[in-house]
Amino acid sequence: MTDLPTDVASLRSALAATGYLADDGLGTALFLAVALRQPLLLEGEPGVGKTRAALALAEVVDTPLVRLQCYEGLTAAEALYEWNHPRQLLAIRLAESRGQPLGDDDLFGEEFLLARPLLAAVTHPGPRPAVLLIDEVDRADDEFEAHLLELLAEGAVTIPELGTRRAVHRPVVVLTSNRTRDLHDALTRRCLHHAIPHPDTAAVEAIIRVRVPEVGDVLADQVAHALARLRTAALLKPPGLAEAIDWVRALQALGVERLDAEQARRTLGAVVKHDEDRELVLRTGLESVVGGP
Repeated sequence: MTDLPTDVASLRSALAATGYLADDGLGTALFLAVALRQPLLLEGEPGVGKTRAALALAEVVDTPLVRLQCYEGLTAAEALYEWNHPRQLLAIRLAESRGQPLGDDDLFGEEFLLARPLLAAVTHPGPRPAVLLIDEVDRADDEFEAHLLELLAEGAVTIPELGTRRAVHRPVVVLTSNRTRDLHDALTRRCLHHAIPHPDTAAVEAIIRVRVPEVGDVLADQVAHALARLRTAALLKPPGLAEAIDWVRALQALGVERLDAEQARRTLGAVVKHDEDRELVLRTGLESVVGGP
């Protein structure tokens, strides 16, 4: 088990060793989330590295990552816990065969409890706190946010049949949002906040080199500049950092060392994900995308 970073600089260095480059603002936010054990809300466009920040942080802290992927219709029961109904049914049948009927207290005990991400993070035995990633919280319904408030404020969750469970090792909570809707003040005021912007061209190139270390200098430079040009086009879904890395890997898989219009056409599906955007790029001309810096 490695020592925890003691300051922002050491955390940024440790994150870089995992392949994640965090600027001073993000490094500070992540450090405070660990040091203060206060939830951190990361906002930004898809593909800027919000989810990967939590993954890298868990690796640096040397602790499990517990992930809750949010979606429309997600309920508290699905996120918190559920009862093992098949095991309960077997227990009922076994008790009946022995002439020992079971009551509710017998059927709703710890042995029948199945922990979902929120409960798993709170009950993590340590020795270090789990990193709980609540991913794309803006995709969940408004009502779901209310179920998170106890966890965010107190590091605890309540199970009606068993009572409140408080964390011995309060989890490091990282929430991400793509800003598809506004989050409630009750949630945001319980969190530290950091917005991750799309990185500039130099940062994109540096991240490509870290994430795909075998990439050649020319290709990394060309893809970073091509991404910048695509992001200035009137696309429905401007590509992000994740698409840039996918593009580089696709080009490498084809043995491409220099990006030209033909190679860009062959691999355009790695970076442009909508038919309308693809048609626009092709109509505009790939030469303008892959031109010199």
